[in-house]
Amino acid sequence: MSSAVGLNVTSTASSYMTAGTSKTAAKETAETKKETQESAGAVYDKTSSESEKKPTYSINKMSAERRAQIVKQMKADQAKRQDQLVSIVNKMLSKQAGRYGQAQAKGDDIWKILAKGNLKDVAKDDILQAQDDISEDGYYGVKQTSKRIFDFASALAGDDPKKMEEMRKAFEKGFKQATKAWGQELPGISQDTYKAVEKMFDDYADSKKVVTEEA
Repeated sequence: MSSAVGLNVTSTASSYMTAGTSKTAAKETAETKKETQESAGAVYDKTSSESEKKPTYSINKMSAERRAQIVKQMKADQAKRQDQLVSIVNKMLSKQAGRYGQAQAKGDDIWKILAKGNLKDVAKDDILQAQDDISEDGYYGVKQTSKRIFDFASALAGDDPKKMEEMRKAFEKGFKQATKAWGQELPGISQDTYKAVEKMFDDYADSKKVVTEEA
């Protein structure tokens, strides 16, 4: 009987140990699995990884029609800026030529110089002022006039080489308009101003070529 009881106790203990061992093993297995998942999560976080792959910018998806409208507007703006320079050059050179004419006024000779209008009665003070205006450092002298024209072109182009070339064309167009309005070839001071402005455009273009080559 004792033997049977002992056998049963041993069997029960064995079963309990087996069950306990199974539970412990299962628990350890579950914990191990959890730790493995957590470790894996620490190494590779799918969410964070996907977010890292996302670009830091967003592409503005617009219709072809909208894109065409924007391009058209940009071209219109550029054309407007060019027209502004044409007008500025035309007026500025016309005034320069006019001041030159006043500065050279000598009786009836002013008609030959201006090629239009009757300015025989120009006051002596006006003549002296005109002479000062067209002097080397005068407001309508070559130096200041050419600089103003180029500064206007630069401001309108925004330091863009391609746009600056368009501004060069606008300048040349303005010069032709001023010549046409004058009625004959513009005086020497305006011719010299034209050359000075063209040189500024050349120097600007050369400076951009140097920067590009160095880059």
